[in-house]
Amino acid sequence: MAIAARWGQLGSYSTTWTPRGSDTAIIVVDADCDVQQSSAQAVARGRTPVALPLAPCPCYGPPMSKIKQVQVTFDCADPTRLAGFWCEVLGYVLPPTPEGFATWEEYDRSLPAEDREVYFACSDPSGAGPRLLFQRVPEGKVVKNRLHLDVRAGIGLVGEERLATLEAECARLVALGAVHVRTMLADEENESCIVMQDIEGNEFCLD
Repeated sequence: MAIAARWGQLGSYSTTWTPRGSDTAIIVVDADCDVQQSSAQAVARGRTPVALPLAPCPCYGPPMSKIKQVQVTFDCADPTRLAGFWCEVLGYVLPPTPEGFATWEEYDRSLPAEDREVYFACSDPSGAGPRLLFQRVPEGKVVKNRLHLDVRAGIGLVGEERLATLEAECARLVALGAVHVRTMLADEENESCIVMQDIEGNEFCLD
């Protein structure tokens, strides 16, 4: 089958395809798409349009998930300290302290020892970025992370201007306890970026 066209706004679409050797155009649609427009395109190509309702995918459910937010979770040794570091990196904020407590440290001291500093989180005050959750685990980090954050410090910049911006941000983060691993200079395909580690050794990039 060959996909011929796709129309519609985000949240509704139709896909038209023609089985090999057939003069029929199959239009798979959801409830909100413009079937008339899709049919007109098929007729213009000399095909007979046939509209079929969109069926949920048997493996992954409907084609558009209603889940719009994700949370990134880090295993770590010191959730409170690591959350504070990433607040400084990203301009994130800590959650409000529980009612009746002036600080998170005061709240922590009110808990049994085994429950202290098990989790801590920070979030983007604008709501645009993902929430970061830090959970204490007994084991330390032993290998390179399979997932890392790209801190987009150089968006829209190229060449020497981009590199200077990334290096300045790198210096700021090193002063907070981060580690500069290596600087990857621009080549024919990619712009510069800087590989770093946070205060517990988790890799991230200034990009």
